[in-house]
Amino acid sequence: MEEREIHLRDYLRVVNKRKSTVVTFFVVTFLLTLLVVLTKDSKPVYRASTKALIEKNLSYSLTGRQSGSYGGYDPEFLQTQTQIIRSEGVAEEVVASIGAEKMYNVFFPDDGEKEKSASVAFKEWLFGLYQSFKEGIGIQSLLSGTSQNQDDSTNMASESEEPPSKEERLKSVIRGGISVTPIEGTRVVSISYTSPNPVLSRKIANSVAKAYIDELLDKRMEASGHSIEWMKKKAEVQREKLEKAEQRLHQYKKDHNIVTIEDRLAILPERLSELSAKLTRAETKRKELESVYHQVKDRPDEELESLSVISDSVSVDSINQKILTAEEKVSELSKKYGRKHPKMISAKNKLKELKTKKHKVLQNAVKKVKNEFFLAKSQEDKYREMLNETKSDAELLNEKSIQLDIIKRRVDTNKYLYDALIKRMEEKGLTEQTQLVNVWVIEKAKTPQMALTDDKKRNILLGLILGLFGGVGLAFFFEYLDNTVKTPEDVEIKNEVPVIGTIDLLKDKNTNLVETVLEDRPSNAVENFKSLRTSILLSSADKPPQVLLVTSMAPKDGKSTIAFCLALSMARAGRKVLLVDGDMRRPQIQQFFNLNNSSGLSSYLAGDASGLYLHKGVEQNLDVMTSGPVPPNPSELLSSSRADKLIEKSKSAYDTVIIDAPPLGVTDPLILSRTVDGVLLVASAGDTKYEMLDKGVRQLTDVSAKITGVVLNRFDAKRSGYYYNYGDYYYSSETG
Repeated sequence: MEEREIHLRDYLRVVNKRKSTVVTFFVVTFLLTLLVVLTKDSKPVYRASTKALIEKNLSYSLTGRQSGSYGGYDPEFLQTQTQIIRSEGVAEEVVASIGAEKMYNVFFPDDGEKEKSASVAFKEWLFGLYQSFKEGIGIQSLLSGTSQNQDDSTNMASESEEPPSKEERLKSVIRGGISVTPIEGTRVVSISYTSPNPVLSRKIANSVAKAYIDELLDKRMEASGHSIEWMKKKAEVQREKLEKAEQRLHQYKKDHNIVTIEDRLAILPERLSELSAKLTRAETKRKELESVYHQVKDRPDEELESLSVISDSVSVDSINQKILTAEEKVSELSKKYGRKHPKMISAKNKLKELKTKKHKVLQNAVKKVKNEFFLAKSQEDKYREMLNETKSDAELLNEKSIQLDIIKRRVDTNKYLYDALIKRMEEKGLTEQTQLVNVWVIEKAKTPQMALTDDKKRNILLGLILGLFGGVGLAFFFEYLDNTVKTPEDVEIKNEVPVIGTIDLLKDKNTNLVETVLEDRPSNAVENFKSLRTSILLSSADKPPQVLLVTSMAPKDGKSTIAFCLALSMARAGRKVLLVDGDMRRPQIQQFFNLNNSSGLSSYLAGDASGLYLHKGVEQNLDVMTSGPVPPNPSELLSSSRADKLIEKSKSAYDTVIIDAPPLGVTDPLILSRTVDGVLLVASAGDTKYEMLDKGVRQLTDVSAKITGVVLNRFDAKRSGYYYNYGDYYYSSETG
């Protein structure tokens, strides 16, 4: 649902609706203001002003830093200085500089010397009543004006048993009379004071400026003294910490024999790098020799001879040549001699010697490779051990170095803090006279020659404005609190159901709606029901609802009256109408026609066979079925099949059937809503709440009831802020 745009006329409607509230508040406020203004004693008052230049101090300290804390735009600076000017300390110094006795007689000339007259007592009573009223509605400060200093003696009602002293009363009066006004576009402020004595006004204005400067200096000196004292204590604590840290550093160096640790830390990386390179070369050589050693280890001479590693290191070619020659010789001799021939034996021995020599040469080569391998392995282990030892030394030395650095840092930190505190303390002592705010009095106050104009007109005007706007605000506040149904538009917007008709509130207390419609008097109400009848007949595109159920949110909303008047209006339009009083709990219809209610709807639903249920021809085209005797179980009777049969029979015999049902606080209307063609919800303007109406709509929607619309009863167009002035037309037509 789109939210409706609020128009200016909606606000005017609220004001017009609650104009009595606006007028009442306006009159009361204006009269109270008038009483106070006219009954207060009007004495001439004089205002004296002094001008002072107030600047933020941005001077630099000895260290080159800004000593002030107001660098840049500070919107709260002047407000802060205003509060200091009006502080109790400034007022106390003013009283001391001028003298309490001199001022007291000016402000309180008749204090305790004579009895109050009856007129004075009456004025004070009226003024007290007015003050209570202002405090109650929160407008105390609007009407105070420049006469605040004259009212302070009245507002100083003692809450304790002991009365305030002269000094305390004077301080309160002075603080109330001081006004501080910044001059736009400058850093100059005007410090003013108003009193009945022009000379005293001048003295107080000048004294306030001087007391303000002294107060700033006193506060600065007090703050500087506290700062220096605090820094002295902190410096002493920091000195003790520094001494302890230095002693610990010295003891650590002594315990760990740390003298040339920096030189050793510089050499160790170079040594580690050198040992690491040697270890790498030794490891590489060892791996190469290890590979060669595994090739020649446990191999026969024939294979050793073929290896390049052996053949490159020793020469066996000459031995092989000699062996070949010896073998050829043995072969030749074997052809001539036998095995045991001396020459044969000699040749074989020589061949054997050559082979043995060859074997020794090859084994010596293998042994050399083996020796070189074990030598390389030993060299590698040596370098690795040296590297590990150097690493251990480096780690140990690093640990000592880290711990030494930690201790040194503590010493350096404590020394820095101690030096900074000493420097700041010395600087503070030299610059303690410097203020954060610079003040110069550029124009002293002069004795005023003319009194201020009377502020009665202004206070009366303020009372008029306050009364008017306060009344309008109160009207809107009451409107906000009012959550009852008031206008058709609000019902349609907030509850999302159409308002099918409104019934105007009768202004004449000597008549009622039933009599007005029954006698067909020219009135808005009769026309309202004609309009409601037309809306119902046109509510459906196919055909109008034939059976209508009329119910409401709560008792006394007028639903029985609406049902009766609507049935009468339908009948007078030529439609054959049956009006059924379905409210078997608190029936009303029989009273409108003075009918006998000994039998009726309850009798029919209970199965009474007498058949005397209808009152036919009560009005032309109008028959009525009263409720009958009040049964103990209305809901059970309405849930029976006879209720459905009654409605079906009524449809065939009548053009329109109107059923007056109980309010939605019971289940009866929900039961009947299942079989009717439409439901009319009656809401009472100014009584029915939106929440109640919304709850009723949801109840009917939950049982799938067909809601034709809402009838807004007792609608007062003028009270609601709407002007449907057609009523004047009907009365004037009789004479026109």
